[in-house]
Amino acid sequence: MIFREKSKGLYYMKKIVLTGGGTAGHVTPNLALLPALQEAGYEVSYIGSINGIERGLIEDAGIPYYPISSGKLRRYFDPKNFSDPFRVIKGYFQSLSLLRRLKPDVVFSKGGFVSVPVVLAAKMRHIPAIIHESDMTPGLANRIAMKGAAKICCNFPETLKYLPEGKAVLTGCPIRKELSQGSKEKALAFTGLPGDKPILMIMGGSIGSVFINTALRKDLDRFLSRFSIIHLCGKGNLDESLLGREGYVQYEYISEELPDLFAAADLLVSRAGANAICELLLLKKPNVLIPLSLNASRGDQILNAASFEKQGFSKVLQEEDVTSDTLWAAVTEVYDNRASYIETMEQSGQMDAVGKVLDLIKSVSK
Repeated sequence: MIFREKSKGLYYMKKIVLTGGGTAGHVTPNLALLPALQEAGYEVSYIGSINGIERGLIEDAGIPYYPISSGKLRRYFDPKNFSDPFRVIKGYFQSLSLLRRLKPDVVFSKGGFVSVPVVLAAKMRHIPAIIHESDMTPGLANRIAMKGAAKICCNFPETLKYLPEGKAVLTGCPIRKELSQGSKEKALAFTGLPGDKPILMIMGGSIGSVFINTALRKDLDRFLSRFSIIHLCGKGNLDESLLGREGYVQYEYISEELPDLFAAADLLVSRAGANAICELLLLKKPNVLIPLSLNASRGDQILNAASFEKQGFSKVLQEEDVTSDTLWAAVTEVYDNRASYIETMEQSGQMDAVGKVLDLIKSVSK
């Protein structure tokens, strides 16, 4: 046990293990929780994969990081299907050992395949575990892990019917507070844009989108006639012929300056990952969503986007329908009706996800 002096007495400092990885979407909600957990007096540790994106993000945050063996559970043929189960089993026994040593009061999982052995090991150690499902329907990793979970958080009301009764809690997605603290002036200084036109920001995910990039650049003059453009095009997708083009700036990836770019943007075109769209709702940004097609995903982004369109938060354009003309029509329609979209988002009653998740963590902590 760890005790800290408090006024004239002593109090027990509770411990929490966070887990989740594979993509940034399985890490950023955990990062969003960190300040609240630390303020509430929790000692935080992290269990993740050996080489996943989460390792650098968590170590940069100064949180103790413990890597374990992990493997992907695929529903299609791949030679790794024969070796990865042994990696998962190894990760399970590593998790048992780590949890015995760390002695956490609670485990919080944001999903991804590395989280499965951690949550199952927590159940074996009689440690309550909370998992968070971002998408409309649970992914394979969370469907396995939920058997060992005490509570399951979700973003969408529609998700509740897919989760075990008595475990499901509608919390929303924890979002980093700093995203809403950006500066338009800093964004204009960083990008060099003059600020004399509304700013359209295009985000195609960390690896970019060929469909979106091509549709925009094919008819760039038309878009620039009405907007200045910030284009996050993905790694390896810069177009050198467009460098220095007035009113158009492109970046492979943005991290520290992202809150400022959000503050400057009047309209966004984005993929429909759950974390991304919840950020747009928090920021009250009119948007066009282009979800990943079924050819590249299990369809979760299509469901996410449909929910946001139904609630009046977004305009949806399916990936297979993306052309310069359809993208232009969607962007101009949303911009012309931006006041209506903003009003609907303001009336959404979006939840304080960080507070709700923190309350849930406190309630199940031993």
